[in-house]
Amino acid sequence: MARIELAPDVLDDFERIIAHLRLHDSPGWVDRGREIIAAIDILASSPLIGRLSDSGNRELIIGHDARGYVALYRHAEQLDTVFVLAVRGQKEAGYARG
Repeated sequence: MARIELAPDVLDDFERIIAHLRLHDSPGWVDRGREIIAAIDILASSPLIGRLSDSGNRELIIGHDARGYVALYRHAEQLDTVFVLAVRGQKEAGYARG
């Protein structure tokens, strides 16, 4: 099982996502946060499940449509570690940090 490490800025991503959901009175915003975390946890046993991006990183698609998110990550096989670099909504244009 691979270890999962979150980049420090991923916490900012979660805060941004939760603030957006709360601003729009989205019911179940806590459950949505849990769904994102549960999906990221799958990377521990299946680190290559995400699609390859142009940068050589991988993207894990979580949910769909308005309830969809994308986690950008890199699997370091030598360290048996998944580094989660960013999380965004599927409808967002790109990641908050380049």
